[in-house]
Amino acid sequence: QVQLVESGGGLVQAGGSLRLSCAASGRTFSNYAMGWFRQAPGKEREFVIMRSGMSTYSADSVKGRFTISRDVAKTTVYLQMNSLKPEDTAVYYCTYRDRSGLSNWDVRDVRQYTYWGPGTQVTVSS
Repeated sequence: QVQLVESGGGLVQAGGSLRLSCAASGRTFSNYAMGWFRQAPGKEREFVIMRSGMSTYSADSVKGRFTISRDVAKTTVYLQMNSLKPEDTAVYYCTYRDRSGLSNWDVRDVRQYTYWGPGTQVTVSS
């Protein structure tokens, strides 16, 4: 089993920044994908950004504003969110999966992910 713990959410004004962290523990993998989805009230969970191997994928809505980085030794990823907008308000969920042996899989598909954190609230006021 893998456990994910998120931190760093909160309330920020539009135009501000926040940094989220997510640490994985337990039976972690050497070849993995790790990143973030988000879910606003009344909406489905949507893809935000993912680090898969050496590649990074991000939603069009966050390109140029959100970046993901990782500390391999700590199996931790960081989501730096700049120029935040009220529409970024959501619960942000960290996710993680083993990517060994995978090919042609859709990193943006929520159904592809096995492990999820409990979520952290991000609220952007206008």
